[in-house]
Amino acid sequence: MRISIFLCFYLTTFHSFSQTLVIKDWESKKPLEFVTVTDLERKILVVSNEKGEVDLSSFTPIDKLEIRLFGYRTLTKTYSQLQVENFTLYLNPSVVNLQQAVVSATKWEQNRQEIPSKITSTSKANRELLNPQTAADLLGISGDVFIQKSQQGGGSPMIRGFSTNRLLYSVDGVRMNTAIFRSGNLHNVISLDPFAIENLEVFFGPGSIIYGSDAIGAVMSFQTLNPELVENENKKVKGSITLRGNTANNEKTGHVHLKYGGRNWAGVSSITRNDFGDLRMGSRGPEEFKRPVIIEREDGIDRISPNPNPLIQVPTGYQQTSLMQKIRYVPKDRWDFQYAFHYSETSDFPRYDRLIRFRPNGIPRSAEWFYGPQIWMMNHFKVSHRSNSRFFDQMNLSLSHQKFEESRVDRNFNDPIRRTRNEKVDAYAVNLDFLKEWPEKETKLFYGAELVSNKVNSNGTELDILTGISSRSASRYPNANWGSQALYANFQQRLSTKSLIQSGIRYNRFTLDADFSQNLEFYPLPFSKSKNEKGALNGSLGWVYTPQETWIFHVNASTGFRAPNVDDIGKVFDSEPGTVLIPNPNLKAEYAYNLEVNAGKIISESIMLDFTTYYTKLNNALVRREATLNDKDSIIYDGELSRVLSLQNAAFVEIIGIQAALEVKFDKNWTFSSKLNIQKGTEEPEYGTRSPSRHAPPTFGVSRLEYKNSKLRVQLFSEYAGGFRFDQLPLEERGKPELYAIDENGRPYSPSWVTLNLVSKYQINNLFFLSAGFENITDVRYRTYSSGVAAPGRNFTLSLTANF
Repeated sequence: MRISIFLCFYLTTFHSFSQTLVIKDWESKKPLEFVTVTDLERKILVVSNEKGEVDLSSFTPIDKLEIRLFGYRTLTKTYSQLQVENFTLYLNPSVVNLQQAVVSATKWEQNRQEIPSKITSTSKANRELLNPQTAADLLGISGDVFIQKSQQGGGSPMIRGFSTNRLLYSVDGVRMNTAIFRSGNLHNVISLDPFAIENLEVFFGPGSIIYGSDAIGAVMSFQTLNPELVENENKKVKGSITLRGNTANNEKTGHVHLKYGGRNWAGVSSITRNDFGDLRMGSRGPEEFKRPVIIEREDGIDRISPNPNPLIQVPTGYQQTSLMQKIRYVPKDRWDFQYAFHYSETSDFPRYDRLIRFRPNGIPRSAEWFYGPQIWMMNHFKVSHRSNSRFFDQMNLSLSHQKFEESRVDRNFNDPIRRTRNEKVDAYAVNLDFLKEWPEKETKLFYGAELVSNKVNSNGTELDILTGISSRSASRYPNANWGSQALYANFQQRLSTKSLIQSGIRYNRFTLDADFSQNLEFYPLPFSKSKNEKGALNGSLGWVYTPQETWIFHVNASTGFRAPNVDDIGKVFDSEPGTVLIPNPNLKAEYAYNLEVNAGKIISESIMLDFTTYYTKLNNALVRREATLNDKDSIIYDGELSRVLSLQNAAFVEIIGIQAALEVKFDKNWTFSSKLNIQKGTEEPEYGTRSPSRHAPPTFGVSRLEYKNSKLRVQLFSEYAGGFRFDQLPLEERGKPELYAIDENGRPYSPSWVTLNLVSKYQINNLFFLSAGFENITDVRYRTYSSGVAAPGRNFTLSLTANF
């Protein structure tokens, strides 16, 4: 009898103590890795695995356990309490920004605390709450990225004093930048569909070790919706339907995506259609931003007519269609095959900032200026493999082809000649990336190779709209081939439980062959062909130190480069009235040198402070300088005598800045957060002269107060930016008075601005949720720095989503 009682007691005890605890995030319900469960008296500690599981066999029923994870509220539970909760525990984030998984730093998922660089992310949940219209607006809601817009169909990020082709876009790990990404403001990001984006990360500072050329100011990594395998009897088809509209531009948007599949295969299909009308600006602000007149063509004559509503920016409307299809096949645990097809096409969309330029006599410079349909298509095939070989644990092979089409169409006021310049780019890339880990040494090695090839085709035509006669004209670019070949390695070593280092090296070879012969009859260039072939070596060294669970420090020194592309060496373009930019085939790469220091601190598990300071210097910077063509300093361009400029490796750019963030969690429902970005840039536009850097915007930031429960999420937030006086404007910007307000001395300046906004998301039931917003409540009329189009005025947004 005693033996039976003993056996029962032993078996019961063994079963209890062998219980597995599962720990999950309170908000996302996803398992949490690296959670420590500690018996403080006996100094026993165990850590959760990637499934959030903790083996409790080391503990006894009387143990009092501390459950802790950096960035989450610490809990103290007895074994008995865990038993009552069925051994499932949810941790409530204290400050969520210091503890997250990221992929942009190395292309492999890592704990944020292992990365010696600043990274910010924007989740799908925040996108659903804040309802950005475009991918450019999605970048802007982070509070760390400044967005410039020349027209409504645009959005050019400015990050740490850099913009355009000194920033790199990555879509599911594939480089989006092409050989015609220009130094002027870019709008290619609008080709991405925000509804199809699962997560967005911005990796600040040079990212050339992993991503190569152009990754100087930052890498913007867009991760699109992924097919999901079904491992049990759950629904094999799920999806989402969204309808959205607003009042500022009479938006009408519809989106549908479906996820489907089984244990070995899965797919996701997505389609979005946008219809944006002409944009209404705010009623309170500078008079110069109004649109008092519009241009109409009647009886074969261009006429200036009063605008019935000067707050409506005519014309700015456009339409867009975006498609995505992904297929995934997993035949075995160690292999994963994925194919993705992306397609986006816009209608024509007006270049609004060119339509508000007037000559000194009060006549508009242009009667028409618009971009033709912008088309982006990508085919992407990716193979992932896990192995136990000596050389790698994980391998990714990525094969991609992208096709870009864009055009520019313009016609001067009361001129019958309409000019069209068309560009097509075929971009091919092969990426091979490896990850090797030595757990016993706490060492990781990331390494790989990249091949990129761009084929550029450019042509121009002129059409006499009176006679219908068409003829060939000068193209914007030469026909060209641009290529890049690279090898890289990134090494990570944990020095102790509190610190690690990460270092990297990359060698890049780039080539550029250009043929200018098709333009020789239009421009008397002294050359017909050019060939560039150069190499670039880059390195980085970073240190991460976590002296306590509530502190994190990192220091990172890195270099970056940008190889001259077809836009740099071959473009003929009027950047402002009275000047023309001509080709220069003798350019070299720009090099950036960056130092970044960061400190993050969690106070009382409810207050987070994060502070980053950085310095970047760009040598051999490409800047526009005075030049000559056949010993002439001016030529006739588009019927106007224009001063000749060319890009030259003749300058430097220096950026120094601060990024600060505060987050306060009052309880599990209420949160306050704020971000502030201060940057100051200096460049050398002319020999021996200094000017503020063109792409270093004024101080800007965002502050948010949020309430959240299981069904409702409400956020009151303010976005704001400082201004620039005339003497603070870059020299290049002073020549564009149509973009700015006018001060008491008749000089252009960029005013400061503040908006107040209220957004909400309500989960009606398991099927539907409603998102509503009241934006720019005070109806401020403002333009973000260097923008040609004013921001939306008071705006009501409403969207209804059905998840099934």
